[in-house]
Amino acid sequence: MQSSKEVVVNAVEFKGPDRLPLQFQSLGYTDFHHVRWNQIGTGDHSKKRTYDEWGCGWTRTEKDNMGQVTEHPLLDWSYADKYQWPDPDNPAFYEGMEERFEGSDGKYVTTSIFMLLFERMHALRGFENTLVDLYLEREKIEKLADRIVEFDIQIIRNISSRFPGCIDGFDFTDDWGTELSTFISVEMWREFFKPRYKKIFDECKKAGWHIWMHSCGKINDIIPELIDIGLEVVNIQQPTVLGIEEIGSKFAGKICFSSLCDIQKTLPFKGEKEIREEAELLLKCWGTEKGGFVLSDYGDGAAIGVPIEKKKWMFKAFTELDPWKHKRW
Repeated sequence: MQSSKEVVVNAVEFKGPDRLPLQFQSLGYTDFHHVRWNQIGTGDHSKKRTYDEWGCGWTRTEKDNMGQVTEHPLLDWSYADKYQWPDPDNPAFYEGMEERFEGSDGKYVTTSIFMLLFERMHALRGFENTLVDLYLEREKIEKLADRIVEFDIQIIRNISSRFPGCIDGFDFTDDWGTELSTFISVEMWREFFKPRYKKIFDECKKAGWHIWMHSCGKINDIIPELIDIGLEVVNIQQPTVLGIEEIGSKFAGKICFSSLCDIQKTLPFKGEKEIREEAELLLKCWGTEKGGFVLSDYGDGAAIGVPIEKKKWMFKAFTELDPWKHKRW
């Protein structure tokens, strides 16, 4: 029997897991152990207003949620002269990390950066401003993007040098899609963002880490670009938006999928039968005999209107249909 780490590695690297890898914290099942650095991220959710390490102001409603950035420190370019950039070498970012490895024996260990590049750009500058700047303020937006890349790379270097050989995967968030397509053209993404992501990915490779990316929306057109620069796992929580069969026909076996039944259309509104049918379709279309699929549900069900009972239905469906455990390939 493979260990938790071996199951995940074999799924990611298409070496044949002996069961479906699980990242299902809501029910207490996981093959993963996450070791965070002291990134503030979205902040204290019990407070309506918080600030992250970049000075971005997060606002939340009365209902429990991660909130959204409503205060952008670089909303006006004139603010840049006085802006205090976070220092990736600040020792406070790494205090206590060593203790967070406790309980990781046999698990697949990850670390992460929340809002890696594009999301950080528009958190600092504002979403509309960022898109306009790509056309009208190219020099300024390039400098901003490069400064963020430098920060990310140094965080990766500092963590990998402190804990060599202790981390297996690096995950990050950058939402890139609407319901219909990416926010910008593939040509612009390829020209502006692809080389910058590659620099970050190359640093992860030097550290010996797999690279996991979460992105919402219909990102079909940039998946080949991401594969080309070394992305190994893509986390997709709205699989029906991309098209389960379409994505499977194009990319199964080329990249590992970290996914679940659709959190937007299926889990909130469908019953047990439909959830099971979608689980079966995902395993069939996105998995391969050698792996390529991880069941990942780590979101807040209450925030998206999904009761725990539906998560139990989904978990039961995926584990009962597990083709690797039951040798169904």
